[in-house]
Amino acid sequence: MKYSIVKTGGKQYRAEVGTVIYAEKLEVEVGAIVELEVIMSVDNSVTKTGGKAKAKVIEHGKGEKLDIFKYKAKKNYRRRMGHRQPFTKLEVISI
Repeated sequence: MKYSIVKTGGKQYRAEVGTVIYAEKLEVEVGAIVELEVIMSVDNSVTKTGGKAKAKVIEHGKGEKLDIFKYKAKKNYRRRMGHRQPFTKLEVISI
């Protein structure tokens, strides 16, 4: 079993060849190839560090809507806000 831990957008993801990752939005065109930093690779119980992984940008989009509601009892304080986090969908093509 071969997999790697890659880092992008301040987060770490487990990746194998063919894995689809929803990462923080990258300012790259759809169809472009991006290089991701490999933190650790595991190949049949042998662990390596460093290297690069290549991923293809499939699409950009926004995640599910989050509803934020602030409320304080007996003070007539209510605030409502929503948020949709932008993402980039990546497919790992090589490690």
